Amino acid sequence: MRKIYKRYAEELYDEDGLLMQYRLHWPADYNFAYDVVDDIASVEPDRPAMIWCNPEGEEHVFSYGDLKYWSDKTANFLAETGVEKGELVLVILRRHYQFWFVALALNKLGAVIVPATFMLKEHDVAYRVNSAGIKTVICTDLGDIADVIDNSLTDCPSLETRIIVNGGGGGLVVRSGELDDSQLSGADGICQLAAQRPGWIDFNTAVLSASPSFARRESLAADPMIMYFSSGTSGNPKMVLHDASYSLAHMGTARHWQRVKADDGLHFTIADTGWGKAVWGKFYGQFLMEACVLTYDYDRFVPEEICGLIERYRVSTFCVPPTMYRMLLNSNIRDFDLSSIEHSVTAGEALSPDLFEGWRELTGLLIYEGFGQTETPVTVCNIKGMQPKPGSMGRPLPLYEIRIMNAEGSECETGQTGEICIKTDTGDPDQPYPPGIMLGYYRNLERTSETIYDGWYHSGDLAWRDELGHYWYVGRNDDVIKSSGYRIGPFEVESVIVEHPAVRECAVTGVPDPVRGFAVKASIVLNPGYEPSDALSKDIQDFVKSETAPYKYPRIISYLDELPKTVNGKIRRAAIRAADMADAEAAARRAPEEFGG
Repeated sequence: MRKIYKRYAEELYDEDGLLMQYRLHWPADYNFAYDVVDDIASVEPDRPAMIWCNPEGEEHVFSYGDLKYWSDKTANFLAETGVEKGELVLVILRRHYQFWFVALALNKLGAVIVPATFMLKEHDVAYRVNSAGIKTVICTDLGDIADVIDNSLTDCPSLETRIIVNGGGGGLVVRSGELDDSQLSGADGICQLAAQRPGWIDFNTAVLSASPSFARRESLAADPMIMYFSSGTSGNPKMVLHDASYSLAHMGTARHWQRVKADDGLHFTIADTGWGKAVWGKFYGQFLMEACVLTYDYDRFVPEEICGLIERYRVSTFCVPPTMYRMLLNSNIRDFDLSSIEHSVTAGEALSPDLFEGWRELTGLLIYEGFGQTETPVTVCNIKGMQPKPGSMGRPLPLYEIRIMNAEGSECETGQTGEICIKTDTGDPDQPYPPGIMLGYYRNLERTSETIYDGWYHSGDLAWRDELGHYWYVGRNDDVIKSSGYRIGPFEVESVIVEHPAVRECAVTGVPDPVRGFAVKASIVLNPGYEPSDALSKDIQDFVKSETAPYKYPRIISYLDELPKTVNGKIRRAAIRAADMADAEAAARRAPEEFGG
């Protein structure tokens, strides 16, 4: 193997093998696609990079040589369609293998990939296209997202080019009960399935006919490389922009937290490519470590299917959010051989001690929790040489200087809750922020300056530190709801709910849920002429599902005469959450009495 990571990383360990110092460096023209994937392909073209499969029974094993070949063809095709350096391209490809071709090709062109979920609705698409000035979208033909984009065209004047990808199943075909060979690519049929849709360019057909010869183009590590939309508590989602150092920073994610194996190993992170966790666990860090990843292009999480994949492919390192660990533990997991797993990690939600202990009892493995955001890679985590504590995120990765700070900007004492902050003042004008920390919120200098100031990035997440330096997550200092691994901004849901004719105003909050971590709750004040009822609640829920991504709908609805507000008229979501917590505590106190305790 090339041991590429050594080109970019300096590591120092103590006598017990614990990482103590960690620094990254890179040349000014560093480019992930050329300097990592293509470099490996030039020396070990047959080294496995990804095993891809789907519920329809397809399987493709892609080597690093394959990824170079297909990304070169894709780069030529996209260049012919007019994709230019610096252009932001919206990519909605579920877990299709074409995502990897596209991501690498855009990197080679110097364009910026903007991954998005297939669950968007019309107003979600319009906001993203217009706010980022999107000219090109590359989209799956599975599900209804292509319809959603077409329905948004009149509201998206900048959108010029639509490219459609035949996904070949994605779990939707097999579950329909209408599976036949014509809907699949076949054993050797990469990009063989055509897609016909008026006004769209067929990706697979075009890539097949494109030249596989692509010469390196000039690019800089400081150029924008990837951008994500991240939900917030006020206003629409923020546009989080990263340069090429973001890919290198994920060596910490893959090497030190996930501990992927370069040889005779297989890493499995369950994440759709529309979310940041996909590049955390299926792309940048893993390929920098020259490892192989498993990708399952499925539609619905079925624990037994996941267990079957682990057993079949002998997965060695494993990453899922706590919600999925719970679903796995509540399934027929004991019917499967999971002995190949050597290391298991989690992120995205707080890990409860019962899941930690349940997984250890079943597999003998500890779950190594980690913390990061759309704006960062993993920054706080449990790494090799540490003994994870149930419920603790671990300690700061030595790549970053991290403090827990109070509202006055002073470091908190041990045991005191404060905001997780990362030092951004590097003293290097060519690299003003540490590797992996966002460049800023695209086209929003005001919000950027509210988040990065006085030499620190203010994460908005609260935690406290124990006497051994372990961090313990408390929650957001804003109102973002984390439900089943999704980050849901209340404003996005509220803006839909208030469009329902029965609703005068509403406030969306999260309430603790034993399966999802938090469930979305809507506190609603009705318009005159409407009365609370189960039928009305269901109608509001169905309305939200039809207007925005279904995972955002309120699972709980309560009706109030008025919402708690500040003197300036701002809704006090904290007061709603406090009332919910008081009700839950009161119910817990009553329970022993009601059941004869």
